[in-house]
Amino acid sequence: MSVVLVVNSGSSSFKYQLIDMDTEQVLATGLVERIGQSSGSGTGSGASRHTVTNPNRDGPATTMLDATFTRELPIPDHAAGFRVMLEAFAEHGPSLDEFPPVAVGHRVVHGGARFFEPTLITQLVEINIDDLSVLAPLHNPANLEGIRAARSTFPDVPHVAVFDTAFHQTLPPAAYTYAIDADLAASHRVRRYGFHGTSHKFVSEAAADFLGRPLADLTQIVFHLGNGASVTAIDGGRSVDTSMGMTPLEGLVMGTRSGDIDPAVLFHLARRAQLSVDELDDLLNKRSGLLGLAGVSDMRDIEAGVDRADAAATLAFDVYIHRLRAYAGAYMAALGGVDVISFTAGVGENSARVRAAALATFGFAGIEVDPARNEERRGGIRVISTDASRTTVLVVPTNEELEIARQTLTVAQS
Repeated sequence: MSVVLVVNSGSSSFKYQLIDMDTEQVLATGLVERIGQSSGSGTGSGASRHTVTNPNRDGPATTMLDATFTRELPIPDHAAGFRVMLEAFAEHGPSLDEFPPVAVGHRVVHGGARFFEPTLITQLVEINIDDLSVLAPLHNPANLEGIRAARSTFPDVPHVAVFDTAFHQTLPPAAYTYAIDADLAASHRVRRYGFHGTSHKFVSEAAADFLGRPLADLTQIVFHLGNGASVTAIDGGRSVDTSMGMTPLEGLVMGTRSGDIDPAVLFHLARRAQLSVDELDDLLNKRSGLLGLAGVSDMRDIEAGVDRADAAATLAFDVYIHRLRAYAGAYMAALGGVDVISFTAGVGENSARVRAAALATFGFAGIEVDPARNEERRGGIRVISTDASRTTVLVVPTNEELEIARQTLTVAQS
């Protein structure tokens, strides 16, 4: 049996899944949160918390909620969090004696230009991840903390880093180069890196498999639309352009991020509004996007506002869709036509209104979304375009944890 533990570590939390790779079934999923924020009593709203779900304990996945266990207790650091996880496995299952991990896969946000494939973690790799923290100061240090805690907890199995940026290492120079002073850019590693690569890779491969067509023969556009959002042009399974840039701030309108903006706006706000660099960073990353336009960051709230003719929500929705259409058109041109367009992640998988509006103006290109198919709500991959559409439009549920597990197992077995 080949079992892989997948870890996604943040600064004060980490998520995990234990996956049986022989069947690709999830054995357990969990969340350790509020690390280092425990209240003195170990209980209450300020306490650290561990929640684990074992879908196999009480039967099929439909009874998953019956197999969810939550515990509040002090968890001072990530290492303590992993000990709590082990205690939960021992008490609630699955038993790691019965399902021992053969490898641990770690999501790492930024691999810079150094890492273009899943990589066996060594001390040198840790040093490189730490060095790349300058490009992702909110993410890489947290990812690294989880890696170190996990390697201490599971010292006898390989640990593999899977980088969000790796899939986009196939971008051509024309797509990843910014038109600024070349020496300055090189000195400070300024270029487009792209993100959500694990999701874009999983979805594009799943789409090809679903359609029964070779990945190498397809041109695809994948919209990963969640609170963070990006779109990627994929030619033959290779990323050739993507909306996020040196950081995840560039590109589409997001829940709290502005996406594309004239850089001179920042100079103007610094001079006229006396905003500091840190204040501008906070503005564009945490107080912009849908939140900045309408006061809410969740697309469901935006759509509810549109339904009641709220002007701010309607404008926010229109701006969001305008940006989607702009990128879709640009990427169709870059690819010379597109065989498949896929929508994924929270908004992409669940908002029929967003999907329909995003492609409403592309009838000239022969793209037709079927209203009934688009409104249908069911799991799994599904076609939402008409039979006459020249481009197949899909909804493809993403599974980044499974993709990380697949890449991890490949490295562990090599």
